[in-house]
Amino acid sequence: MEFTIDRGEFIHGLSLAQGVVERRNTLPILANVLIEANGGVSIAATDLEVHVKRRCAAAVRKPGAATVGARKLYEFVRELRAGNDVVVRLLDNQFVEVVSGRSRLKLVGLPATDFPAFAQGKEASVASFRIAAARLARLIDSTLFAVSADDTRPHLAGVFAAASGGTLRCVGTDGHRLAMIEEPLKESGLDFKGLILPRKGLSEIRKLLDEEGEDAKLTIAANAIKLERGQVEYLVRLIDGEFPNYEQVLPKSTKHKIVVDKSELFSALRRVSVVASDRARGVKLHLAAGQLVVSASSPEFGEASEEIEVAYRDEEFSVGFNARYLTDVLAVLPDDQRVEIGLSDDVSPGVLRAEDDESYSYIVMPMRL
Repeated sequence: MEFTIDRGEFIHGLSLAQGVVERRNTLPILANVLIEANGGVSIAATDLEVHVKRRCAAAVRKPGAATVGARKLYEFVRELRAGNDVVVRLLDNQFVEVVSGRSRLKLVGLPATDFPAFAQGKEASVASFRIAAARLARLIDSTLFAVSADDTRPHLAGVFAAASGGTLRCVGTDGHRLAMIEEPLKESGLDFKGLILPRKGLSEIRKLLDEEGEDAKLTIAANAIKLERGQVEYLVRLIDGEFPNYEQVLPKSTKHKIVVDKSELFSALRRVSVVASDRARGVKLHLAAGQLVVSASSPEFGEASEEIEVAYRDEEFSVGFNARYLTDVLAVLPDDQRVEIGLSDDVSPGVLRAEDDESYSYIVMPMRL
């Protein structure tokens, strides 16, 4: 194998692999990228759950394939002088040589035949559709932050997705809060049952969506989902588990509703939560005539409060929440919108959404303070 490739093109392909390669080194081959040269060049990486491949333009002198340490190769190429081409060739005993100008690197490789294949499966695809990159990014941003970080509960460690009548619904929850968003699609007849997309796979896919360009194509099979955009392809293995019946926890209504400027509430929560307990991060929302008082206190730090004017005329009451659960959702809502907060009492979940936007709901359980 031997080819010449533009440094910037090479870096782009190698950078996508960095988030996918296995860090625990359970299998040495999973720390490597697979480089295949045949007409063009493709760079692939996998951890057996997420697989990424990027096609790169290159001048191939001798076709072939090799695997080499993903991080060391990326770190070396990143430090090469801009504007120089990079020559990559496979040597004897699986060594891979990288040459650019006066710089030269030889890395120990492993046989390309040892690199694990990640097929989507022989089953026919369940569904296939296209979606604008910005819309897919919004779906991920609006739900991924709410999924569980506890890998012992895999059914909560991903985003649930289902489609009916051409509307795609995504839900993320960790058992304490829930984020749900619906997005209409071009395919009006799109219909598939719920599946769970893992946190890591969605995080990697999200990196691909900020660049302007063509729509993303999603293909769903029984065991995996494939995303194709431009020169990049992701295969993500679905989580095998049963997502909780989230619809039963969705409040049908709330007793009190207030509307507040998103930036003002976000800033108040961040200031007040400075004195909240490091463990519980509890803040209190107190509603009184014409005002919302955000406060926090702890024996070890002290107390803080801030008043926000709101249109409210019902009875006074207070409810406690984890401050991070509130700031997390405010961080993904548009800055130029006002936030509608629905509350009932100190034991019922609160509901947050952008004003006049019924497509997105965030439900958060209260806490005792």
